[in-house]
Amino acid sequence: MLNKLYFCLVVTVFTPINFYYSDVAENWQLGFQDPATPIMEGIINLHHDLMFFICIISIFVTWMLSRTLWHFEHTRNPVPSSLVHGTLIEMIWTITPALILLIIAVPSFSLLYAMDEVISPAITIKTLGYQWYWSYEYSDYYNEDGECINFESYMIPEEDLAIGQYRLLEVDNRMVIPINTHIRVIVSAADVLHSWAVPSLGVKCDAIPGRLNQTSLFVKREGLYYGQCSEICGINHGFMPIVVEAVTLPDYVQWIFNKINE
Repeated sequence: MLNKLYFCLVVTVFTPINFYYSDVAENWQLGFQDPATPIMEGIINLHHDLMFFICIISIFVTWMLSRTLWHFEHTRNPVPSSLVHGTLIEMIWTITPALILLIIAVPSFSLLYAMDEVISPAITIKTLGYQWYWSYEYSDYYNEDGECINFESYMIPEEDLAIGQYRLLEVDNRMVIPINTHIRVIVSAADVLHSWAVPSLGVKCDAIPGRLNQTSLFVKREGLYYGQCSEICGINHGFMPIVVEAVTLPDYVQWIFNKINE
């Protein structure tokens, strides 16, 4: 019995925990989900850089306001000051924010152009938003009848969930993609405005009827990535989740083979 307890203790203490990723919203979560694409890594890094400037500016402004309230309180200065302007300080508070904005602009524009860059994709997937579900079309693969892979993805009702599955986030048919592969996702809608968004992948693409929008994916690790429609689209807007399953290339090829032969 003691040997078993010792073994459990050793496994608990020395087993690395970096295999666990937060790819779904958690209770009381305030930060980002763990990134799975270079774009999401860039978004998080930009956020951290901006938070540095925000904290410095917030502390400085709070200090200035507190100092002003303390030293210019009416009992300390019964005679109002006749000073109406100061050239030097006005130059400082005009030039300094401009320099800060220029510093912020460099990584911001770099990330913006990286998000719009479309590298020659190996796979193209078309997703359509409906009231209230998603459909996926793999137009690169055809069966013997000349039909491409096409399926619909509905939310699993709460009463049908298995143990460990997430409420309002699980679907019956997941969008399956390979890792370390450039993928183009074409997004549109069949009825009203929708938005295809997966936080861990750094993707939020509006689905507009009659218009084709596109975004790119390059997933760096296997996993299940959960998202939801992010554009209010009607009464069941909160009941059309998105699940992207990233697998290895051999597993993806096997999945495609099974789909074609269904």
